Amino acid sequence: QVQLVESGGGLVQAGGSLRLSCAASGRTFSSYTMGWFRQAPGKEREFVAAIMWSGGSTYYADYLKGRFTISRDGAKNTVYLQMNSLKPEDTALYYCATRGQITIARMFLPSEYPYWGQGTQVTVSS
Repeated sequence: QVQLVESGGGLVQAGGSLRLSCAASGRTFSSYTMGWFRQAPGKEREFVAAIMWSGGSTYYADYLKGRFTISRDGAKNTVYLQMNSLKPEDTALYYCATRGQITIARMFLPSEYPYWGQGTQVTVSS
């Protein structure tokens, strides 16, 4: 059974940084895609970033403009989201998610991911 556990959220001032972690277990993820999504109160869940476990190709939401970096550690089965230059509008519950092979065109859709973590709260104060 696939399990995803996020950590690393917290309260940070605007301009600060946080690194989120997502520890994955329950299967071999070599052919999987790992994604980060976020959901602010009253808003829909939106794509943040994704990484192909095999090969390490990365994909980002356009609105991030280079502020976030997704990476993975195969030995630890963990995916990271380094968030820099945080803004109050980045405040949200951040989730990691995973699924098997997926086309690039569909990896931005939350509905394509069957496995989700419980989320970690990120709050950015102005």
